[in-house]
Amino acid sequence: MYETILYEVSEGVAIVTLNRPDKFNAFTEVMHKEIIAALKQAQKDDAVRCILLTGAGRAFNAGQDLSEVSGGDVDFGGFLRERYNPMILQMHKTEKPIVAAVNGVAAGAGMSVALACDIRLASEKASFVNAFVGIGLVPDSGGCYFLPRIVGIGKALELAMTGEKVSAQEALGIGLVNQVYPAESFMEDALAYARKLAALPTRAIGLIKRAMYKGLEMGLEETLAYEAYAQEAAGSTADHKEGVAAFMEKRAPRFTGR
Repeated sequence: MYETILYEVSEGVAIVTLNRPDKFNAFTEVMHKEIIAALKQAQKDDAVRCILLTGAGRAFNAGQDLSEVSGGDVDFGGFLRERYNPMILQMHKTEKPIVAAVNGVAAGAGMSVALACDIRLASEKASFVNAFVGIGLVPDSGGCYFLPRIVGIGKALELAMTGEKVSAQEALGIGLVNQVYPAESFMEDALAYARKLAALPTRAIGLIKRAMYKGLEMGLEETLAYEAYAQEAAGSTADHKEGVAAFMEKRAPRFTGR
């Protein structure tokens, strides 16, 4: 189905692999469209309860393929509005957990896309580079939104202004990633993590995702009101009833994502 990505579903996890390893999985117009299509496909598929985003070969993603923007004036604003912004917004509104399995370097927009995922797992060989400043540009693809919210404004400004590479262990220390795994077992470990999420109550996780992100932009009173709305929705799910029954019967719950 796809030209620049791979898509497969395994044990409740949709594995989306950026598949231009010879170009370090750099973004092209086709890849943007295919990622959006894959996210929509995963969202509609009841068999998918978690999305794992990773890269083929040695890199996660090296940012924009510069061969598409060289040799003339570029409408950078239009470029972002047409290509990157719809992709980031689709990630944000997909109500299933999206896990970035950062297997190698994540640079420029590749780092921003990792930040836009809900959870980030890193190989010990992974690294993050906010590369925009090195070519006189500003972090985009949500980089100015997610980075300060994840690591704090001071560290975010340092990373954006200096463009210095961050190792996997440093990324773990500043809260940029959630877990670091050995390189030799990285995909096995990342898949195991994603499968744990896939076994949880999917609709509740979607509501958690929506409420948490909305809470970043709202005051306390608005957040409390939205929590009440989300709890009403969660309380009507089959998984809530199963969770209560399992607790009362002192057994492990068997969530179905409904």
